[in-house]
Amino acid sequence: MGIISKAEAQAILKKALSFSKADECEVSLNGTEGGNIRYARNAVSTAGDISTMGLAISSTFGKKTGSATINEFDDASLEKVVRRSEELAQLAPPNPEYVSLEGPKTFAESITYNAATAAVNPDIRAEAVRKSLEVAKGANLEAAGFLENSTSFRAIMNSKGLFAYNTDTDVSFSVTTRNQAGTGSGYVSETFNDIRKLDTLALTKVASGKANGSAGARAIEPGKYTVILEPLAASDMLSNMVRGFDARSAEEGRSFMSKKGGGTRLGEQLFNEQVTIYSDPFNVDLPSATWNGDGLPQEKVTWVEKGVVKNLSYSRYWAQQKNVKPVPGANRVIMEGGTASLEDLIKSTEKGILVTRFWYIRSVDPQTLLLTGLTRDGTFYIENGKIMFPVKNFRFNESPIIMLNNVEALGKPQRSGNMIVPPMKIRDFTFSSLSDAV
Repeated sequence: MGIISKAEAQAILKKALSFSKADECEVSLNGTEGGNIRYARNAVSTAGDISTMGLAISSTFGKKTGSATINEFDDASLEKVVRRSEELAQLAPPNPEYVSLEGPKTFAESITYNAATAAVNPDIRAEAVRKSLEVAKGANLEAAGFLENSTSFRAIMNSKGLFAYNTDTDVSFSVTTRNQAGTGSGYVSETFNDIRKLDTLALTKVASGKANGSAGARAIEPGKYTVILEPLAASDMLSNMVRGFDARSAEEGRSFMSKKGGGTRLGEQLFNEQVTIYSDPFNVDLPSATWNGDGLPQEKVTWVEKGVVKNLSYSRYWAQQKNVKPVPGANRVIMEGGTASLEDLIKSTEKGILVTRFWYIRSVDPQTLLLTGLTRDGTFYIENGKIMFPVKNFRFNESPIIMLNNVEALGKPQRSGNMIVPPMKIRDFTFSSLSDAV
Protein backbone atom coordinates (compact mmCIF):
# COMPACT_ATOMS: atom_id res chain seq x y z
CA MET A 1 0.00 0.00 0.00
CA GLY A 2 3.02 2.27 -0.36
CA ILE A 3 1.70 4.11 -3.45
CA ILE A 4 -1.83 5.36 -3.97
CA SER A 5 -3.37 7.54 -6.66
CA LYS A 6 -4.04 11.25 -6.47
CA ALA A 7 -7.76 10.62 -6.03
CA GLU A 8 -7.19 8.05 -3.27
CA ALA A 9 -4.83 10.39 -1.43
CA GLN A 10 -7.27 13.27 -1.75
CA ALA A 11 -10.07 11.15 -0.27
CA ILE A 12 -8.01 10.17 2.80
CA LEU A 13 -6.87 13.75 3.40
CA LYS A 14 -10.41 15.12 3.07
CA LYS A 15 -11.69 12.57 5.55
CA ALA A 16 -8.98 13.48 8.08
CA LEU A 17 -9.69 17.20 7.72
CA SER A 18 -13.40 16.61 8.23
CA PHE A 19 -12.67 15.66 11.84
CA SER A 20 -10.71 18.84 12.62
CA LYS A 21 -11.95 21.37 15.17
CA ALA A 22 -8.77 23.47 15.09
CA ASP A 23 -8.44 27.04 13.83
CA GLU A 24 -6.14 25.72 11.10
CA CYS A 25 -5.21 22.18 10.15
CA GLU A 26 -2.76 20.63 7.70
CA VAL A 27 -2.48 16.95 6.74
CA SER A 28 0.27 15.25 4.77
CA LEU A 29 0.35 11.73 3.39
CA ASN A 30 3.55 10.00 2.27
CA GLY A 31 4.24 6.56 0.85
CA THR A 32 7.18 4.63 -0.56
CA GLU A 33 7.70 1.34 -2.37
CA GLY A 34 11.10 0.04 -3.35
CA GLY A 35 13.90 -2.34 -2.66
CA ASN A 36 17.60 -2.72 -2.19
CA ILE A 37 20.48 -5.15 -2.48
CA ARG A 38 23.75 -4.93 -0.58
CA TYR A 39 26.95 -6.82 -1.26
CA ALA A 40 30.39 -7.09 0.34
CA ARG A 41 33.52 -9.16 -0.26
CA ASN A 42 32.12 -10.05 -3.70
CA ALA A 43 28.94 -11.65 -2.36
CA VAL A 44 25.40 -10.45 -1.74
CA SER A 45 24.80 -10.00 1.98
CA THR A 46 21.27 -8.60 2.22
CA ALA A 47 18.32 -7.81 -0.04
CA GLY A 48 14.82 -6.64 0.63
CA ASP A 49 11.72 -4.72 -0.38
CA ILE A 50 9.89 -2.01 1.50
CA SER A 51 6.38 -0.60 1.37
CA THR A 52 5.34 2.10 3.82
CA MET A 53 2.70 4.79 4.11
CA GLY A 54 2.03 7.29 6.85
CA LEU A 55 -0.10 10.32 7.63
CA ALA A 56 0.95 13.37 9.65
CA ILE A 57 -1.43 16.03 10.93
CA SER A 58 -0.79 19.44 12.46
CA SER A 59 -3.53 21.27 14.32
CA THR A 60 -3.22 24.92 15.33
CA PHE A 61 -5.19 27.02 17.79
CA GLY A 62 -4.02 30.62 17.58
CA LYS A 63 -0.26 30.14 17.43
CA LYS A 64 -0.15 26.86 19.32
CA THR A 65 0.47 23.81 17.13
CA GLY A 66 0.45 20.09 17.88
CA SER A 67 1.40 17.28 15.50
CA ALA A 68 0.71 13.55 15.44
CA THR A 69 1.28 10.66 13.00
CA ILE A 70 -0.42 7.38 12.18
CA ASN A 71 -0.23 4.56 9.62
CA GLU A 72 -3.85 3.39 9.85
CA PHE A 73 -6.45 5.00 7.62
CA ASP A 74 -9.90 3.85 8.71
CA ASP A 75 -12.26 6.56 9.92
CA ALA A 76 -11.78 5.78 13.61
CA SER A 77 -7.99 5.94 13.34
CA LEU A 78 -8.09 9.19 11.39
CA GLU A 79 -10.34 10.82 13.97
CA LYS A 80 -8.09 9.53 16.76
CA VAL A 81 -4.95 11.07 15.29
CA VAL A 82 -6.75 14.39 14.70
CA ARG A 83 -7.90 14.51 18.31
CA ARG A 84 -4.39 13.65 19.50
CA SER A 85 -2.85 16.52 17.51
CA GLU A 86 -5.46 18.90 18.93
CA GLU A 87 -4.70 17.77 22.49
CA LEU A 88 -1.00 18.35 21.93
CA ALA A 89 -1.67 21.78 20.43
CA GLN A 90 -3.43 22.88 23.61
CA LEU A 91 -0.37 21.87 25.64
CA ALA A 92 2.15 23.53 23.32
CA PRO A 93 3.62 27.01 23.90
CA PRO A 94 2.68 29.66 21.32
CA ASN A 95 5.02 29.86 18.34
CA PRO A 96 5.80 33.57 17.79
CA GLU A 97 6.87 32.80 14.21
CA TYR A 98 3.76 30.92 13.18
CA VAL A 99 2.45 31.95 9.75
CA SER A 100 -1.06 31.16 8.62
CA LEU A 101 -1.40 28.33 6.09
CA GLU A 102 -1.32 28.88 2.34
CA GLY A 103 -4.58 28.93 0.39
CA PRO A 104 -5.45 26.96 -2.78
CA LYS A 105 -2.95 26.96 -5.63
CA THR A 106 -2.47 25.32 -8.99
CA PHE A 107 0.88 23.58 -9.44
CA ALA A 108 2.46 22.51 -12.70
CA GLU A 109 2.71 18.75 -13.27
CA SER A 110 6.19 17.53 -12.39
CA ILE A 111 8.40 15.17 -14.44
CA THR A 112 9.74 13.26 -11.42
CA TYR A 113 8.00 9.93 -12.15
CA ASN A 114 9.66 7.39 -14.46
CA ALA A 115 7.77 4.21 -15.32
CA ALA A 116 10.92 2.15 -16.00
CA THR A 117 12.29 2.94 -12.53
CA ALA A 118 8.93 2.23 -10.92
CA ALA A 119 8.97 -1.22 -12.55
CA VAL A 120 12.32 -2.28 -11.03
CA ASN A 121 12.05 -5.64 -9.26
CA PRO A 122 14.46 -7.99 -7.42
CA ASP A 123 15.52 -9.67 -10.66
CA ILE A 124 16.56 -6.35 -12.20
CA ARG A 125 18.51 -5.38 -9.08
CA ALA A 126 20.20 -8.78 -8.95
CA GLU A 127 21.27 -8.56 -12.59
CA ALA A 128 22.72 -5.08 -12.06
CA VAL A 129 24.75 -6.31 -9.11
CA ARG A 130 25.87 -9.42 -11.01
CA LYS A 131 27.46 -7.17 -13.64
CA SER A 132 29.25 -5.18 -10.96
CA LEU A 133 30.60 -8.29 -9.24
CA GLU A 134 31.74 -9.72 -12.55
CA VAL A 135 33.94 -6.67 -13.12
CA ALA A 136 35.39 -6.72 -9.59
CA LYS A 137 36.23 -10.43 -9.69
CA GLY A 138 37.76 -10.08 -13.15
CA ALA A 139 40.04 -7.33 -11.84
CA ASN A 140 41.01 -9.45 -8.78
CA LEU A 141 39.37 -6.96 -6.46
CA GLU A 142 36.86 -7.13 -3.63
CA ALA A 143 33.70 -5.09 -4.05
CA ALA A 144 31.22 -3.74 -1.53
CA GLY A 145 28.20 -1.92 -2.87
CA PHE A 146 24.60 -0.88 -2.45
CA LEU A 147 21.81 -0.54 -5.02
CA GLU A 148 18.46 0.96 -4.04
CA ASN A 149 15.39 2.04 -5.96
CA SER A 150 12.24 3.73 -4.74
CA THR A 151 8.91 5.01 -5.97
CA SER A 152 7.25 7.49 -3.66
CA PHE A 153 4.36 9.90 -3.42
CA ARG A 154 3.56 12.87 -1.26
CA ALA A 155 0.28 14.71 -0.83
CA ILE A 156 -0.70 17.66 1.35
CA MET A 157 -4.03 19.31 2.09
CA ASN A 158 -5.06 22.02 4.54
CA SER A 159 -8.15 23.65 5.96
CA LYS A 160 -7.68 26.67 3.70
CA GLY A 161 -8.22 24.62 0.55
CA LEU A 162 -4.68 23.86 -0.57
CA PHE A 163 -4.05 20.44 -2.12
CA ALA A 164 -0.93 19.10 -3.84
CA TYR A 165 0.20 15.65 -4.97
CA ASN A 166 3.42 14.35 -6.50
CA THR A 167 5.02 11.02 -7.39
CA ASP A 168 8.74 10.45 -7.70
CA THR A 169 11.15 7.69 -8.69
CA ASP A 170 14.79 7.29 -7.80
CA VAL A 171 17.62 4.76 -8.14
CA SER A 172 21.04 5.04 -6.51
CA PHE A 173 24.16 2.89 -6.78
CA SER A 174 27.51 3.02 -5.03
CA VAL A 175 30.43 0.59 -4.95
CA THR A 176 33.85 0.51 -3.32
CA THR A 177 36.49 -1.77 -4.82
CA ARG A 178 39.75 -2.68 -3.05
CA ASN A 179 42.74 -4.84 -3.83
CA GLN A 180 43.51 -7.93 -1.77
CA ALA A 181 46.24 -6.15 0.19
CA GLY A 182 43.96 -3.25 1.11
CA THR A 183 46.42 -0.72 -0.34
CA GLY A 184 44.31 0.45 -3.28
CA SER A 185 40.71 1.66 -3.31
CA GLY A 186 38.23 3.00 -5.84
CA TYR A 187 34.71 4.36 -5.44
CA VAL A 188 31.78 5.52 -7.56
CA SER A 189 28.33 6.76 -6.60
CA GLU A 190 25.51 7.71 -8.98
CA THR A 191 21.84 8.62 -8.60
CA PHE A 192 19.25 8.78 -11.37
CA ASN A 193 15.55 9.35 -11.87
CA ASP A 194 15.61 6.88 -14.79
CA ILE A 195 17.02 3.36 -14.22
CA ARG A 196 17.96 3.16 -17.91
CA LYS A 197 20.76 5.67 -17.29
CA LEU A 198 22.40 3.41 -14.70
CA ASP A 199 25.26 1.23 -15.99
CA THR A 200 26.66 -0.72 -13.05
CA LEU A 201 29.18 -2.52 -15.25
CA ALA A 202 30.74 0.70 -16.59
CA LEU A 203 30.70 2.36 -13.17
CA THR A 204 32.39 -0.62 -11.49
CA LYS A 205 35.07 -0.54 -14.21
CA VAL A 206 35.80 3.05 -13.20
CA ALA A 207 36.02 2.12 -9.52
CA SER A 208 38.20 -0.91 -10.34
CA GLY A 209 40.59 1.19 -12.40
CA LYS A 210 40.97 3.55 -9.45
CA ALA A 211 41.55 0.67 -7.02
CA ASN A 212 44.30 -0.93 -9.07
CA GLY A 213 45.74 2.43 -10.03
CA SER A 214 45.92 3.77 -6.47
CA ALA A 215 48.03 0.91 -5.03
CA GLY A 216 51.55 1.91 -4.03
CA ALA A 217 50.64 5.53 -3.32
CA ARG A 218 53.55 7.89 -2.70
CA ALA A 219 53.71 10.54 -0.01
CA ILE A 220 54.18 14.09 -1.28
CA GLU A 221 54.36 17.30 0.71
CA PRO A 222 51.09 18.98 1.72
CA GLY A 223 50.58 22.52 0.48
CA LYS A 224 48.66 24.48 -2.14
CA TYR A 225 48.10 22.59 -5.38
CA THR A 226 46.16 22.91 -8.58
CA VAL A 227 43.48 20.25 -8.24
CA ILE A 228 41.04 18.61 -10.59
CA LEU A 229 37.91 17.69 -8.68
CA GLU A 230 35.76 14.98 -10.19
CA PRO A 231 32.01 15.76 -9.97
CA LEU A 232 31.65 13.64 -6.83
CA ALA A 233 34.35 15.64 -5.05
CA ALA A 234 32.96 18.94 -6.34
CA SER A 235 29.45 18.14 -5.12
CA ASP A 236 30.86 17.16 -1.71
CA MET A 237 32.13 20.73 -1.35
CA LEU A 238 29.24 22.63 -2.91
CA SER A 239 26.45 20.93 -0.96
CA ASN A 240 27.67 22.77 2.13
CA MET A 241 27.57 26.09 0.31
CA VAL A 242 24.10 25.92 -1.24
CA ARG A 243 22.43 25.96 2.18
CA GLY A 244 24.02 29.37 2.76
CA PHE A 245 21.80 31.13 0.21
CA ASP A 246 19.27 31.86 2.95
CA ALA A 247 18.16 35.44 3.53
CA ARG A 248 17.50 35.18 7.25
CA SER A 249 20.85 33.68 8.24
CA ALA A 250 22.57 36.23 6.00
CA GLU A 251 20.68 39.20 7.44
CA GLU A 252 21.22 37.99 11.00
CA GLY A 253 24.98 37.78 10.44
CA ARG A 254 25.22 33.99 10.61
CA SER A 255 26.52 32.98 7.17
CA PHE A 256 29.09 33.64 4.47
CA MET A 257 26.42 35.80 2.81
CA SER A 258 26.48 38.23 5.76
CA LYS A 259 28.19 41.58 5.27
CA LYS A 260 30.32 42.97 8.06
CA GLY A 261 28.44 45.77 9.76
CA GLY A 262 25.07 44.49 8.59
CA GLY A 263 23.26 43.61 5.41
CA THR A 264 23.92 40.86 2.90
CA ARG A 265 26.25 40.27 -0.01
CA LEU A 266 23.39 39.87 -2.45
CA GLY A 267 24.45 41.36 -5.78
CA GLU A 268 28.16 41.01 -5.05
CA GLN A 269 30.57 39.07 -7.21
CA LEU A 270 31.66 36.34 -4.79
CA PHE A 271 32.90 33.80 -7.32
CA ASN A 272 34.74 33.45 -10.60
CA GLU A 273 32.66 34.64 -13.57
CA GLN A 274 32.54 31.05 -14.89
CA VAL A 275 30.26 30.12 -11.94
CA THR A 276 26.50 30.02 -12.57
CA ILE A 277 24.25 28.04 -10.22
CA TYR A 278 20.49 27.59 -10.52
CA SER A 279 17.63 25.27 -9.60
CA ASP A 280 14.98 24.05 -12.02
CA PRO A 281 12.29 21.45 -11.19
CA PHE A 282 12.01 20.65 -14.91
CA ASN A 283 15.64 19.77 -15.54
CA VAL A 284 15.35 16.34 -17.19
CA ASP A 285 18.42 14.96 -15.41
CA LEU A 286 17.53 16.38 -11.99
CA PRO A 287 13.75 16.84 -11.78
CA SER A 288 12.02 17.77 -8.55
CA ALA A 289 8.51 18.38 -7.27
CA THR A 290 6.87 21.63 -8.37
CA TRP A 291 5.86 22.51 -4.77
CA ASN A 292 7.51 22.39 -1.37
CA GLY A 293 6.29 21.30 2.05
CA ASP A 294 4.87 24.74 2.80
CA GLY A 295 2.65 24.59 -0.27
CA LEU A 296 4.74 27.09 -2.23
CA PRO A 297 5.50 26.60 -5.93
CA GLN A 298 9.04 25.53 -6.82
CA GLU A 299 10.19 27.43 -9.89
CA LYS A 300 13.43 27.96 -11.76
CA VAL A 301 15.67 30.27 -9.73
CA THR A 302 19.14 31.53 -10.59
CA TRP A 303 21.16 31.75 -7.38
CA VAL A 304 24.50 32.76 -8.89
CA GLU A 305 25.02 34.23 -12.36
CA LYS A 306 28.55 34.67 -13.69
CA GLY A 307 29.86 34.77 -10.14
CA VAL A 308 27.28 37.27 -8.83
CA VAL A 309 24.77 36.18 -6.16
CA LYS A 310 21.36 36.97 -7.64
CA ASN A 311 18.84 35.53 -5.19
CA LEU A 312 18.40 34.37 -1.60
CA SER A 313 15.67 32.10 -0.25
CA TYR A 314 13.00 33.49 2.08
CA SER A 315 10.89 31.37 4.40
CA ARG A 316 7.26 32.42 4.68
CA TYR A 317 7.91 33.93 8.11
CA TRP A 318 11.01 35.88 7.07
CA ALA A 319 9.34 37.06 3.86
CA GLN A 320 6.46 38.37 5.95
CA GLN A 321 8.88 40.24 8.22
CA LYS A 322 10.64 41.80 5.26
CA ASN A 323 7.49 42.38 3.22
CA VAL A 324 8.77 40.38 0.25
CA LYS A 325 7.63 37.32 -1.67
CA PRO A 326 8.68 34.00 -0.11
CA VAL A 327 11.27 32.10 -2.14
CA PRO A 328 11.69 28.41 -1.29
CA GLY A 329 15.23 27.16 -0.89
CA ALA A 330 16.65 24.79 -3.47
CA ASN A 331 16.98 21.13 -2.57
CA ARG A 332 18.50 20.27 -5.97
CA VAL A 333 20.84 22.59 -7.85
CA ILE A 334 22.65 22.70 -11.18
CA MET A 335 26.01 24.34 -11.78
CA GLU A 336 26.81 25.18 -15.36
CA GLY A 337 30.10 24.10 -16.89
CA GLY A 338 31.80 23.75 -20.23
CA THR A 339 32.25 21.01 -22.81
CA ALA A 340 35.64 19.67 -21.74
CA SER A 341 35.93 16.11 -20.48
CA LEU A 342 37.75 15.10 -17.32
CA GLU A 343 40.57 13.85 -19.56
CA ASP A 344 40.76 17.28 -21.26
CA LEU A 345 41.19 18.98 -17.87
CA ILE A 346 43.97 16.54 -16.97
CA LYS A 347 45.73 17.17 -20.29
CA SER A 348 45.64 20.93 -19.65
CA THR A 349 47.38 20.62 -16.27
CA GLU A 350 51.14 21.08 -15.95
CA LYS A 351 51.27 19.98 -12.31
CA GLY A 352 48.37 19.07 -10.09
CA ILE A 353 46.36 16.49 -8.18
CA LEU A 354 43.28 14.56 -9.29
CA VAL A 355 40.72 14.01 -6.50
CA THR A 356 38.06 11.30 -6.79
CA ARG A 357 36.08 12.32 -3.73
CA PHE A 358 36.17 13.82 -0.24
CA TRP A 359 35.15 12.11 2.97
CA TYR A 360 34.27 13.05 6.54
CA ILE A 361 33.79 16.74 5.75
CA ARG A 362 33.31 18.97 8.79
CA SER A 363 32.79 22.71 9.27
CA VAL A 364 35.67 24.74 10.72
CA ASP A 365 34.23 28.26 10.38
CA PRO A 366 30.57 28.70 9.30
CA GLN A 367 30.97 32.38 8.42
CA THR A 368 33.76 31.79 5.91
CA LEU A 369 32.47 28.28 5.18
CA LEU A 370 35.93 26.87 5.85
CA LEU A 371 35.72 23.08 5.69
CA THR A 372 38.06 20.23 6.52
CA GLY A 373 38.02 16.61 5.42
CA LEU A 374 39.98 13.88 3.66
CA THR A 375 40.54 12.74 0.12
CA ARG A 376 39.64 9.08 -0.48
CA ASP A 377 39.47 6.25 -2.99
CA GLY A 378 41.88 7.44 -5.64
CA THR A 379 44.12 10.51 -5.44
CA PHE A 380 46.69 10.96 -8.23
CA TYR A 381 49.58 13.25 -9.16
CA ILE A 382 49.44 14.93 -12.58
CA GLU A 383 52.45 16.23 -14.49
CA ASN A 384 52.63 17.52 -18.06
CA GLY A 385 49.04 16.56 -18.73
CA LYS A 386 49.35 12.95 -17.58
CA ILE A 387 48.54 10.99 -14.43
CA MET A 388 51.98 9.98 -13.21
CA PHE A 389 51.39 8.04 -9.98
CA PRO A 390 48.98 7.66 -7.03
CA VAL A 391 49.61 9.78 -3.94
CA LYS A 392 48.76 9.26 -0.30
CA ASN A 393 45.57 10.90 0.79
CA PHE A 394 45.46 14.39 2.28
CA ARG A 395 43.52 16.32 4.85
CA PHE A 396 42.27 19.53 3.27
CA ASN A 397 41.29 22.91 4.76
CA GLU A 398 39.42 24.91 2.18
CA SER A 399 36.31 27.02 1.69
CA PRO A 400 34.09 26.46 -1.36
CA ILE A 401 33.84 30.24 -1.55
CA ILE A 402 37.59 30.55 -2.11
CA MET A 403 37.54 27.42 -4.27
CA LEU A 404 34.99 28.93 -6.66
CA ASN A 405 37.07 32.10 -6.86
CA ASN A 406 40.04 30.03 -7.98
CA VAL A 407 38.33 28.26 -10.86
CA GLU A 408 40.59 27.83 -13.87
CA ALA A 409 38.36 25.60 -16.00
CA LEU A 410 35.08 23.68 -15.82
CA GLY A 411 34.20 20.48 -17.64
CA LYS A 412 30.93 18.96 -18.79
CA PRO A 413 28.39 18.83 -15.93
CA GLN A 414 26.94 15.53 -14.73
CA ARG A 415 24.60 14.44 -11.95
CA SER A 416 26.11 13.66 -8.56
CA GLY A 417 23.53 12.94 -5.86
CA ASN A 418 21.10 15.85 -5.70
CA MET A 419 23.29 18.14 -7.76
CA ILE A 420 24.51 18.51 -11.31
CA VAL A 421 28.09 19.76 -11.27
CA PRO A 422 31.04 19.86 -13.67
CA PRO A 423 34.51 18.50 -13.00
CA MET A 424 36.55 21.49 -11.85
CA LYS A 425 40.13 22.63 -12.26
CA ILE A 426 40.98 24.77 -9.20
CA ARG A 427 44.25 26.55 -8.39
CA ASP A 428 45.76 26.93 -4.90
CA PHE A 429 43.66 24.28 -3.16
CA THR A 430 44.96 23.80 0.39
CA PHE A 431 46.09 20.37 1.60
CA SER A 432 47.15 20.71 5.21
CA SER A 433 48.54 17.26 6.10
CA LEU A 434 48.88 13.67 4.94
CA SER A 435 46.39 10.94 5.84
CA ASP A 436 46.74 7.18 6.19
CA ALA A 437 43.25 6.69 4.74
CA VAL A 438 43.12 4.46 1.64
